[in-house]
Amino acid sequence: MAVAGAIFGAGIAGWVNDKFGRKPAILAADVLFFVGAILMATAPYPSILIVGRVFVGLGVGAASMTSPLYIAEASPARFRGALVTANVLFITGGQFIAYAMNLAFTKAPGTWRWMLGVAGIPAAIQFILMIFLPESPRWLYRNDKVEEAGHILGKIYSPQEMQNELNELKRSVEEEIKEKGSMRLTYLDLFRRKDIRLALVAGIGLQVFQQFVGINTVMYYSPSIVQMAGYASNSVAIMLSLIVAGANALGTVAGMYLIERAGRRPLVISSLVGVIVALAVLTTAFHIASNDAPAIDKNLSFQNGSYTCPNYAAHAGAGWKCIDCLKSHCGFCAAPLNQNSPGACLVSNKTTSDLCIGQSRAWFTQGCPSHYGWLALIGLSLYIICFSPGMGPVPWAVNSEIYPLRLRGMCGGLAATANWISNFVVSLTFLSLISALGTSMTFLLFGVITVLALIFVCIFVPETRGLSFEEVETLWKRRSSQI
Repeated sequence: MAVAGAIFGAGIAGWVNDKFGRKPAILAADVLFFVGAILMATAPYPSILIVGRVFVGLGVGAASMTSPLYIAEASPARFRGALVTANVLFITGGQFIAYAMNLAFTKAPGTWRWMLGVAGIPAAIQFILMIFLPESPRWLYRNDKVEEAGHILGKIYSPQEMQNELNELKRSVEEEIKEKGSMRLTYLDLFRRKDIRLALVAGIGLQVFQQFVGINTVMYYSPSIVQMAGYASNSVAIMLSLIVAGANALGTVAGMYLIERAGRRPLVISSLVGVIVALAVLTTAFHIASNDAPAIDKNLSFQNGSYTCPNYAAHAGAGWKCIDCLKSHCGFCAAPLNQNSPGACLVSNKTTSDLCIGQSRAWFTQGCPSHYGWLALIGLSLYIICFSPGMGPVPWAVNSEIYPLRLRGMCGGLAATANWISNFVVSLTFLSLISALGTSMTFLLFGVITVLALIFVCIFVPETRGLSFEEVETLWKRRSSQI
């Protein structure tokens, strides 16, 4: 429901950005965050918790498209990519902090209420600090507030650079008026010009592929993936996920350094190549792990007859392994001394898990013990290390700079909405794909999609490093004339 809310939040925010400005859109997102966090933390019923998730989702969607846009429009061209990447760094850094806080709250009274409610604190802090920040100078200029725009640009650029920026803005706005005859906007304007269509294909395509290569299955489900790799403990799974989130943040720092040096296009291409290699490792790791799963011990399984998995009882002696037990929606209680030795297949509920753990035996429901769990962790870490410098920040950086000024909010909103719809589809189907195809084949599917993403970037995404917004407009016009 949070992701579903983000889809609508991103779409509505595009209109809010163009109508009222970037600053009001961010302030509105903070209010939505805060209200949602309070509702979740104090929810007396599941329905109220869901309403809180929707509020938070609306805020996430609005912030996800407005923040990089605001940063890009208030940044010098030579630092724009790095500063937009800083936004992604704080998102990934925030995920790391969230995992760490969740780990701490697992021992606190109220557990999940604290986990969800604490999200209101940064929203309140940002709301207060945002009041003291200026509006985007480019939005101000386009809305006939030339003097105020010039004052803000004077804080960003040297006098000569500021005058060049004002001249470029004036030329861009005059061309728009000449082409349209007015400054009124409709969504049809996005598709009437070939250059805008080309920009939308590149921007929306990057956002869709960012999700379809599987990043948020790794971030949302990393504790589950760790358990699928053979690590049964919830606390161990969260601790290992903390390492994954930390690697994500560190990779984004590398992206900040590289995006203005290597460029957007080379960075995202090398990132996708690395992701393909990582997904190949994950595919191999889970394929080996499924074949390495320990067998089911008949005697251990029938020691407590009432707890024996019904499907196993019907097929006892059929050469079952742990993986067959889990596919029957039962749990695997590992052997007392060696998790990789034959264990018991029992019904999956709290009573049997407590019974198993009480006997100092590990209880598995997500994945099976394996000698090769470490290989899956290497693949997971490699995925994050390769994804985070390129495919993490580049789609947001590119979308913040490839659209004309008067269409920037609407186009950015469409691209962010496409991102969240893709996020929703992938996160909603991941566990179903695991169930239907198996973990190994699911990661192979993501690998095939990543190959398609690499081909897409090579064909449709140009380099925009160091270009002014107006130069990017010229780039698209030149491309459209060549097709």
